[in-house]
Amino acid sequence: MTALVGAAAGGAAPGTPPDVEPVAEPVAGRRRRRWTPYLLLLPGGIWLVVFFVLPSVQLLATSLYDRGGSLETGYQQAFAFYNYVDAVTEYWPHLVRSAVYAGIATIICLILGYPLAYAIAQKAGRWRNLMLVCVIAPFFTTFLVRTLAWKSILSDNGPLVEFLRSLPLIGNDFRLLATPAAVVCGLVYNFLPFMVLPLFASLDRLDGRLLEASRDLYAKPTATFRKVTLPLSMPGVIAGTLLTFIPAAGDYINAELLGTPNQYMIGNVIDSAFLVRLDYPQAAALSFLLMATILVMVFSYVRAAGTEEVV
Repeated sequence: MTALVGAAAGGAAPGTPPDVEPVAEPVAGRRRRRWTPYLLLLPGGIWLVVFFVLPSVQLLATSLYDRGGSLETGYQQAFAFYNYVDAVTEYWPHLVRSAVYAGIATIICLILGYPLAYAIAQKAGRWRNLMLVCVIAPFFTTFLVRTLAWKSILSDNGPLVEFLRSLPLIGNDFRLLATPAAVVCGLVYNFLPFMVLPLFASLDRLDGRLLEASRDLYAKPTATFRKVTLPLSMPGVIAGTLLTFIPAAGDYINAELLGTPNQYMIGNVIDSAFLVRLDYPQAAALSFLLMATILVMVFSYVRAAGTEEVV
């Protein structure tokens, strides 16, 4: 009876813990917590603005200068959109060649890099760290020296060409240097680690129990790879192809050292326009056109692949 009277009077029954009202968080604390993510993003945002956005704006402005000027007389801002028309009209073969070479190199890197990354992630065991070091070891040498080494390997008097010439199907006039194959070989070698490392990171996260379940359900190894391994490793495939294709499309060192002017890519044209011909408006137009084309291709590729982890 006493408990009922106390409850009716608004008090708590004996043995019932009193209600604990939540302590209101101070307004300053809520405000600080709301702004914390933005403060963490601030250094990276400033870096992107200073070293990407502002140079891109300046590059766009330079691409619209009147090409009739020079360093001595100065350039006039004439909003010359015809610079882009001239760039595409004069150098569309170099743009196409860059996309083709980079695409072929990316496909070869994927074919070579996927088995290597799978072996390191799933089969290497105690040799995993050593194999990873071997993958990134070329980065300890400069890009230029590595490409010059390939120039020696592919030379007409090199051991590789001499071996191929000894085959009955290859003539004595066979050569690799100064050919499209040499440029693609250089691209594959220099950018293969960019394919292997994202693939390794994706394959290393695979749950082995899924593979065991597939084998328990009597799936063949090919079916297990096609239904389980490949779909789960698609983020690494997409990241690797992007990291390989983008720098390969703008590269000019491999075409300069391993090819001839007939194999020059758009990077060689931009380099010549900036440093040799001093045609800054056209060089800027080509650079901005290349950057915009790559961005469109990247977003289209990621959208078609449907992999949210990459973006």
